[in-house]
Amino acid sequence: MEDNTSVSEAANEWTTTTADAGTTLAAFLRQRLGSSWNRARQHVATGKVFVDGACSTDAGMRLDAGQTVALRMNAPRPRAPGHAVRIVHEDAHVVIIDKPAGVSSVPYEERESGTAMDLLREAWRRKYPDATRVPLHVVHRIDKATSGLLAFAKTKRGEIGLAAQLRHHSVDRAYLCVAHGAVRPGRIESRLVRDRGDGLRGSARHAQQGKRAVTHVEVLEALAGASLCRVRLETGKTHQIRIHLAEEGHPLVGETVYVRDYLASGHTPIPSPRLLLHAATLGFDHPVTGQRVFVEAPLPQDFAQALERLRGRTPGSGSA
Repeated sequence: MEDNTSVSEAANEWTTTTADAGTTLAAFLRQRLGSSWNRARQHVATGKVFVDGACSTDAGMRLDAGQTVALRMNAPRPRAPGHAVRIVHEDAHVVIIDKPAGVSSVPYEERESGTAMDLLREAWRRKYPDATRVPLHVVHRIDKATSGLLAFAKTKRGEIGLAAQLRHHSVDRAYLCVAHGAVRPGRIESRLVRDRGDGLRGSARHAQQGKRAVTHVEVLEALAGASLCRVRLETGKTHQIRIHLAEEGHPLVGETVYVRDYLASGHTPIPSPRLLLHAATLGFDHPVTGQRVFVEAPLPQDFAQALERLRGRTPGSGSA
């Protein structure tokens, strides 16, 4: 079929056609630029892509015919408005926050602002006049789309001690999530690679490839067309929970990246305003005192409301 999409080379601007209707924003951009999936999604995530003049950071957004898609490499990364973090635990060496969904844990590019680190410093400035002089050391991350508990170290001793526990898999990390279908409880193990062959992170086909990832899944409640689960991480690889459950045929509700296979098998995802994944508990031995630290974060309102709607759904709705 002839591609009659119009394009302005100077502005990197295209107008979609009927052939593009239903295509995701990332797929459209990848095709027009001839780039990798990762690069296309990065352009979207960092606020460089505009649809009909409005910045879009949703790589899974479905396009309609006649829309204008523009790539503006000089556009600054947008700051999520109205976000704030709650400090759950703080001492001389460690601080733990409850991160909202839609906020990056740390900056991924020089001009990015509005990250969890920025929001924590804002919270500190409201409490301590000299907060800008307090160092912050990154010890782990959670996805931008994920809400919940995130720890930083305030001293080098704290950073070294927490990093060692993460390396030895002695940190207790449990997440609450809602996944499509009737999930079976159990242990999932695979070796994860950055590109499984189609531009997505996923499990390697050969045992000698990738990094070992182990996820433990407990089913808490059967919902209509979905399951509420508690998931414990034994290892902490990028997007581990999202990948493992998607590869089991149960992508998370609200998933926009690891849903390709689910769609290809004829299913229709349950609509959701956000990814239903929340870092609910975090436990570790204090890196200096040795005392046990255990904290919990309740479900945020948007997650809880989505869960209540799912509890009231008609069985079978949201899937083919």
